[in-house]
Amino acid sequence: MTFPMAEKPASVPFREALAFWLKLGFISFGGPAGQIAIMHRELVEQKRWISEKRFLHALNYCMMLPGPEAQQLATYIGWLMHRRWGGIVAGALFVLPSLFILIALSWVYVVFGDVPLVAGLFYGMKPAVAAIVVQAVYRIGSKTLRNPIKAPVPWAVAAISFIAIAVLGVPFPWVVLGAALTGGLCAKFAPGQFAAGDAHGMVAAAHGPALIDDDTPTPEHARFSKSRLATVLVMGVLLWLLPMGALLAWQGWGGALSQMSWFFTKAALLTFGGAYAVLPYVYQGAVEQFGWLTGPQMIDGLALGETTPGPLIMVVAFVGFVGGWTRQVLGPDALFLGAALAATLATWFTFLPSFVFILAGGPLVESTHGKLHFTAPLAAITAAVVGVIASLALFFTVHVALPAGVETGFPSNVAWPALAIMVAAGIALLRYKVGVIPVMAACAVAGLLLRGSGLA
Repeated sequence: MTFPMAEKPASVPFREALAFWLKLGFISFGGPAGQIAIMHRELVEQKRWISEKRFLHALNYCMMLPGPEAQQLATYIGWLMHRRWGGIVAGALFVLPSLFILIALSWVYVVFGDVPLVAGLFYGMKPAVAAIVVQAVYRIGSKTLRNPIKAPVPWAVAAISFIAIAVLGVPFPWVVLGAALTGGLCAKFAPGQFAAGDAHGMVAAAHGPALIDDDTPTPEHARFSKSRLATVLVMGVLLWLLPMGALLAWQGWGGALSQMSWFFTKAALLTFGGAYAVLPYVYQGAVEQFGWLTGPQMIDGLALGETTPGPLIMVVAFVGFVGGWTRQVLGPDALFLGAALAATLATWFTFLPSFVFILAGGPLVESTHGKLHFTAPLAAITAAVVGVIASLALFFTVHVALPAGVETGFPSNVAWPALAIMVAAGIALLRYKVGVIPVMAACAVAGLLLRGSGLA
């Protein structure tokens, strides 16, 4: 079957791209998998601003980086289309709507969170979050892991990564390194394991040529330049040093805002695999090390993150807000302002490195598309991320089913109503393809009814 070939689109005016990035900031629900799916549908299939192969090449690079891959992907494509400012605008608009919404919702949470109505809503939303993470494993895995008979190595990488994280507690950077080495060896000795399939050609045949197509030369501004690299690195360092220096001069190293800013800088630099891989690190530090919030509050924050647009790692804004509120960073008479400031700082220090990674590393990545010795390690890292997300799905599932822990009388302590909500949400997401927001809303109502009836 053949499809009529559409004409290649002309260059996209910056105003038109700006309108799209703003729209994306308000509709990017569903966590990383959902957001990447939205960008793929809009940019690859409908608008044809970028080809399937170039889109996935950029995505694999973003998967390799620490930080939120969906936001980094938007930054990358914006930069590729409209230079440095295009990337900054695309990445910023991906985050800002979510920041403002989460500050408002976090205030509602800390002020009214103990009200039975709110508690009931969150009782139903937590299992939905666990189901959404399971869906993310399926969606990313189905795009990354091909036929296990023809290409078993990606499946092995995903399985080993799951065991390494969930059972052995291996730090994720080591998992990334092992996956990259595996991909590099396969590129040399078994190139078919991580080679691109035929999906790219099928998309092009169905939708016509793209503005940035497979064979489109790299634009001049996206080519490597030592002066451009130096400019990006200097600006990135200054944009980190100035606010951090101001905080240190104001509060000292022991101040709550200083500690938060340094912690979220480390989270941005030391955690790999996107939002789902960052969350265990944030949980460990914010809950167990610093005590800015409790474990149940962290899960509640993740539920808010899932029900608002923007990257899932925007849960850091919730963590910052609750931490700023409980620590009274601006005093007891300015609880909201202090919490909002903490949320803003958490967001700034979490996302600043992402812009630097894209604007500094993008030219090097653009010089490698179509080269298996580079794309194979990236694809192997993506396979490893599938295993990491699966480990997080297990973590959330256990937390939902056994909120008091396994050691407190299993199986009598199983939260069967919450587990039933999770199963129902999973069926709705995976079998019937219901959207994230309707599922979250239905689960919230179910939790409210169960709490109101005394069944939970």
